[in-house]
This record gives sequence, C-alpha cells and structure tokens, in this order.
Amino acid sequence: MELSHLIVLSILLGTMAAYVPVFMCLFFTAFLSFIFFTDLPVLLLAQTLFRSLDKFALVVVLFFILCGNIMTAGSIVEKLIKVANILVSWLPGGLGMAGVIACGLFGAISGSTVATVVALGGFMIPALLNNGYEEKFTLGLMTTSPNLGVIIPPSIGMILYSMISNVSLEGLFLTGFVPGILIILGVCIYTYFFYRKKTELVRMPVPNFSQVLAALKEGFWSLMLIVIIFGGIFSGMFTANEAAVVACVYAFAVEILIHKSMKLRDVKRITVSSAVTSATLLIIVAGATCFGRYLTLEDIPGKITEAVLSSIQSPVVFLLALNILLLIVGMFMDIISATLILGPVFLPMLHAFNIDPLHFGLILTVNLAIGYCTPPMGVSLYITGAIANRDIIYVSKAVMPFLVIQIAVLLMMTYMPDLVLWLPRVMGFAE
Repeated sequence: MELSHLIVLSILLGTMAAYVPVFMCLFFTAFLSFIFFTDLPVLLLAQTLFRSLDKFALVVVLFFILCGNIMTAGSIVEKLIKVANILVSWLPGGLGMAGVIACGLFGAISGSTVATVVALGGFMIPALLNNGYEEKFTLGLMTTSPNLGVIIPPSIGMILYSMISNVSLEGLFLTGFVPGILIILGVCIYTYFFYRKKTELVRMPVPNFSQVLAALKEGFWSLMLIVIIFGGIFSGMFTANEAAVVACVYAFAVEILIHKSMKLRDVKRITVSSAVTSATLLIIVAGATCFGRYLTLEDIPGKITEAVLSSIQSPVVFLLALNILLLIVGMFMDIISATLILGPVFLPMLHAFNIDPLHFGLILTVNLAIGYCTPPMGVSLYITGAIANRDIIYVSKAVMPFLVIQIAVLLMMTYMPDLVLWLPRVMGFAE
C-alpha cells in the first residue's frame, strides 16, 4: 500500500475517532485527497457531489422513509403489533415473540432499522417490562429485532447496493425473505425455551377463532400495505419506485380516512420531518460518493483485488474474511456509507471466487445490519438505552444472545447460497 493511501486512511479513521459527523469525515477526506494526491481539479469533486444525488434510484429511499414516518405517527404500527400479539401471545414468552414478529412486519414496509427501533421500541419495551419480562431480555430483543427492517425488503441498504452494482433490485429484495424468516424463527425458539419453565410470567389465554378474526379484521388495512408493496413489485404492476409512492399515498389515506388517527394538518409536519431525515441521508450519500470517486480514480479497488487474490485462493476463506471485516466495519460506520464505499471495492473480486452479486449484496446488508447493535457506534444501542435509561455497556451485554442467532443465520446463508438464491431464481431474477 502506498504512503498516500495510508495517509488518506488515517485521515478518515482519525476524523471518525474524533466523533466528527460521518458525512464531514467523508467530504473532508475526499477534499484533501483530491488536493494533495491527485492532479485533478477540485471542480470534479463538486460535479461528483451533485451527480451523486441526481439518481432516480434514490426516490424509492425517500418515499419509504416517508411511509415509515406515516406509520409511526398513525396507528398502523399499533394494529400490526395487535395482529402479531394475537398469533403468539398465548405461548411461553409470547409477548416477546410478538415483538420480533411485529419488527418483521414493520420492516416489510419501512425499510429502516432506526425507524423500526423508534416506532416499536417505545411501545414494546414498556409493555414487556410491565408484563414481567426480564429487562436484559427485553432490551436485547428490541435492540436486535429491528435489524429486520433492513434485512426483510424493502431495505434502504439493498436499494443503495442495487444502485452501485446494477443488480436487479427485485431479485435482491427476494434474497432477504429467507434470512429474515430464519431470524424470526430463531428468536421465537430462543424465547420459548427461555420462558418455558417460568410460570410466574402471566400468559394470555389461547385465542378462539372469533378473536383471531377480529384482530385480523382490525389490522386488515395495515396488512394490506405489505401486500400492495410486494404484490405490486413482484407482479410487475409497478416498479419499486412506484411502489414506494403508492405505499405513501395508501398509508396517508388509511390513517386519515379509515383509522382516523391523523388529521390533514399532520400531513405537512410528517412530510417536513421526512424531508429532514431524507436530507441527512442524501448528505451521507454525497459524501460517500465523493470519497468513492477518489478510490476509483486511484484504482484502489483494483489494487485491493490483486492483493486479496494473491493471498487468498479459497472461497471459504474469502467469505470468512469478508464477514469478519464487514462486522468490524459495521461497528464504526453506518450502512449507507459502508455500502457505498465498500460495495465498489469488493464487487471486482466476486467473479474470481464465483460469488453471485445478489448473494454478496445480502451478505453485505446483514453484516452491516448487525453493526446497528454493536458498540461503539451502534445506533440501536443508544436508542433503546435512552428509552430504558440504561448505559451502552448494559445494553451491549443484553444483545449478545440475539446477536449469536443473527450471526448463525449469517454464516448459514454465507456458506449455503442456494438457501437464499432459490427464491429469486424461481421468480426469474437470478441465474
């Protein structure tokens, strides 16, 4: 590695260690790199900045953010929780199972881990604690389960990966269903055995058919949002971008006209709040793209590929090293920045190890999703810690059993690619 590359890496890591905002770390590093280590005009960097935001694929991200905020402000989240609760609350640890299932349902609409933590954590954490669930179990469950927001499609991370790799977004979405379901099953099984012999925990009675039917009827319009998104995309009725817009219009209509949990005057507030969140995301995208432009101009991905291929020949070893690296990166960098920076670095290596780009996209997404729950910069740790008034060390210990489940699913899908690729193949989105 050249001295200039080491200096650039030191600047990036140094600014991050100093808790400089991520987008400023990326902009600052890219700016200094262009000035001192290239002969190109800085104007090229400014052009890259604006072109990075002039991409139609980003529209889907912005509208799914809006859709998640609509659900959080209205009563869709509450009704999804009720549906999940009626299905499993009668089992040992049933309310905990309902929490992870609700995270899966919410994630199938919002595409965001942070939105899922905020929307469900504030509701489920007090409910679990009030019903006698252990605090460590509760915080661990509601910190890690929202990772389903970026694993189960639609996923913001997958959308950005599709944008830089040109793989089918629909095919990438389809890879996320199997690991998402496996994580839900794994957490439910763990919860069942954890609370199976704890008779002091009050269980709900087994619901009869009429109660189940009533819960499904109440949550019908909320569940239909999931059907509209995936049914529309995979039937070919509309694209992912159009699905995001349709989902927002539908969510607004349901909350205002049917659930009546929102007023017309709330539309402006929610839209402005979503615009602010989207602007924050777009700034990170711009910074990551500028830094990525420097990496491309210096052919750093190609040099890394040569170095890796000269030292690693086995796909098994490569995938293991890839997972370890991504888990470490996820501790310090958000999924948006890491996807935009590391995606182009690893993509040239995939052909040499016969790895499907769809498979790699899923591995990248799951690894970085786990990063939301790992210190020192795991956002989910801080959110649930704030809700329960606990420090990051306590929450970090609480998440360990649930991270073991997610890492086990990660290794399973890493070394059994057919497990996650069969669905996109059946639907015609993969070879």
